[in-house]
Amino acid sequence: MRLRNKPWAVKLVDEHPESVLQNPNPEVKIDWAARFGNDHPIRIEVGSGKGGFITTLARNNPDINFVALELQTTAAGIILRTKLEEGLDNLQILRGDAADIDCFFDANTTDTIYLNFSDPWPKSRHEKRRLTYKSFLEKYKTVLKEDGHIEFKTDNAGLYSYSVQSMNNFGMHFDFVSVDLHHEKPEIVEKNVETEYEQKFAAKGNPIYALHADFR
Repeated sequence: MRLRNKPWAVKLVDEHPESVLQNPNPEVKIDWAARFGNDHPIRIEVGSGKGGFITTLARNNPDINFVALELQTTAAGIILRTKLEEGLDNLQILRGDAADIDCFFDANTTDTIYLNFSDPWPKSRHEKRRLTYKSFLEKYKTVLKEDGHIEFKTDNAGLYSYSVQSMNNFGMHFDFVSVDLHHEKPEIVEKNVETEYEQKFAAKGNPIYALHADFR
């Protein structure tokens, strides 16, 4: 969903290049250890929206580095505001296109990639834009460590079915699948960190679909 442009967000992003990388050159790998000031494990959320999910993870896991890969400047500004207010030094924001993820990260450097409520692109002619299309899976495989994995959530049954099939065709292994995440065992529900969209859809009674998969 496209957020309404907020001038304050654009200004804030421009004022904090130490926290937000804007449209970096895809031909130059980013030195994430230098930006974070450490070599802690890295996890990426592709399409972070307003950032409720990734800021919660960063707050709860100070020894893990998180990157919010988000194309919209307004969304980046909203995430940045939370980062600055809470002093989340283990969170960086990358304004860029998910199609370039293998340009922004070295091979075998990432622990986890989160795909939360991605645009389903329901029309067949837009299949290649879906973030679980085979060309995206190839890029994720490149940047993930050997034991790394993808965590995916959506409220869209069509995208879920497509993603299961796409990942299966790609030879991925499924560690967890659910067609109603919020009604799983209590220990699973308790560990789930909700996004803003997830809260909205679940409040309407919509089931939340989820899966965890790896390339082993």
